[in-house]
Amino acid sequence: MLHTDRKIEKIYYTIGEVADLFEVNTSLIRFWEREFDILKPQKNKKGNRLFTRQDLDNLRIIYHLVKERGYTLQGAREKLRQNREDVVNKVTMIDSLNRIKGFLNELKDQL
Repeated sequence: MLHTDRKIEKIYYTIGEVADLFEVNTSLIRFWEREFDILKPQKNKKGNRLFTRQDLDNLRIIYHLVKERGYTLQGAREKLRQNREDVVNKVTMIDSLNRIKGFLNELKDQL
């Protein structure tokens, strides 16, 4: 039997799983897919969307700009066009800081 401490990550996520991860409606995910050309989920034979890890990363960036920073859709598209790397770095840093904050809060609760 193989034992591993690594979390097994899925290759594809359904639109329902993605919506749950971001705590939004599936209709918003479909809407963002039409509005942002960086979102290109694959579709199976039934036409169901299958999102990859890259799609989730792109959605996280869009979510950050639109929901957390308050950008309009046009503003978010322009920001991504002008300096995508800067946005990606900021989102990555915020995610890291949130993980550290969560860890520290868990540590505090254990004391």
